[in-house]
Amino acid sequence: MKIYNTLTRQKETFIPLEENKIKMYVCGPTVYNFFHIGNARPFMIFDAFRNYMEYRGYEVTYVQNFTDVDDKIIKRANEEGISPIEVAEKYIAEYFKDADALGIKRATVHPRVTENIENIITFIEDLISKGFAYELNGDVYFNSQAYKEYGKLSKQNLEELNLGARIDVNDEKKHPIDFALWKAKKEGEIGWQSPWGEGRPGWHIECSVMSARYLGDTIDIHAGGQDLIFPHHENEIAQSEARSGKQFARYWMHNGYINVDNQKMSKSLGNFFTVRDILSEFSGQVIRFFLLSAHYRNPVNFSKELILQAKAGMERLANSKERLVFTISHAKGQMNESELELVSALENHRDRFIEAMDDDINTADAISIIFELARFSNTNVTENSSLEWAEKNLSLFNELTGVLNIIKAEDTDSNDNEQIEKLIKDRVEAKKNKDFALADAIRDELKSMGIEIEDTRQGTKWKKIN
Repeated sequence: MKIYNTLTRQKETFIPLEENKIKMYVCGPTVYNFFHIGNARPFMIFDAFRNYMEYRGYEVTYVQNFTDVDDKIIKRANEEGISPIEVAEKYIAEYFKDADALGIKRATVHPRVTENIENIITFIEDLISKGFAYELNGDVYFNSQAYKEYGKLSKQNLEELNLGARIDVNDEKKHPIDFALWKAKKEGEIGWQSPWGEGRPGWHIECSVMSARYLGDTIDIHAGGQDLIFPHHENEIAQSEARSGKQFARYWMHNGYINVDNQKMSKSLGNFFTVRDILSEFSGQVIRFFLLSAHYRNPVNFSKELILQAKAGMERLANSKERLVFTISHAKGQMNESELELVSALENHRDRFIEAMDDDINTADAISIIFELARFSNTNVTENSSLEWAEKNLSLFNELTGVLNIIKAEDTDSNDNEQIEKLIKDRVEAKKNKDFALADAIRDELKSMGIEIEDTRQGTKWKKIN
């Protein structure tokens, strides 16, 4: 398997530290609001990556943090008249609602910054003792000049950096690029006692500490959005490697940006969408399918037109699956000679799916192969097919879509299913009795329930429609 490593700017063969085990850290949300569609992309992409590696037999320890103390959280707490801890608790719960809708599994561990304050203080003390950090009026800064490899991830000329964007500008710092490890408490802020006075952690130190605590000094993969390369991930490398003397992460993976209607997403342009906003119009399955339909390193343009196209494509696959399920409900027997001859052609789709995913997690090509599998099954599984052959086709379809966690059955209450089946039975009976008015009325009732029916030679098929 090959992974594009941002650190080396090339695809590299993935070799884990321990055979068949992967230690992976993915930067999680700062929990002061619902997460937006740009946040959703790394959460979903690296969830799919984890699923695939588990499918290939790896044991994955997957850590995704919650930043639950931050300037934005404090601001939101003041606006809502509640504590920062209450703000964080509220939006962690909301994160899980939206993540569940998008089919994102729970991480092995979801550590929180506030649960790691003692570890953070100890980590900073180690950096000070090694000459990589210094205290300044209750703040503690990392000494970027003491770490000679600073800048190796972002490949930026540090002297030409725009210091105003996401770096603390302070004339008293030893060097403008030095970043805060600990921030002295200001009036009205939350804080913890430390050797440098009451305060709270800087942003970058948090991920280094939580990664080290749960995964060790050196990990296999660190991942996140492209916007985190500098300064966040650059600073993580500097402080982690300065403290341990070891390589922090062997592979760095970053996904591309999301634009909205071909423009950069921003609140000022009015094109800033939370996942919760989009879920009011489209299902989480559609959003997941849309985002996985592009290679993770490529930029994605988000528009209503494009997501409707993704929805139509997803429905074609869902229809293919429903057709197989319906065929199985009526089919019998073992594979015949002509079906046996098609087995290798069927299973070739698995080989090609793996080949695509092994090439830097190419979910776009993997989904194209699933479409080819659907076309193959539509052509080669008919009403005359054996049960064994139809089941083999469905099994492979479920296997490959399961890796990406797409094309899942819509949740329908069992009582609803019973009612639908009864209405369909009543309609069949009405047609037998030539009571076509009643049959049409039942069809209309089913349609009002969001159920579409299709009469076939094997019986009546039904599916949910939006």
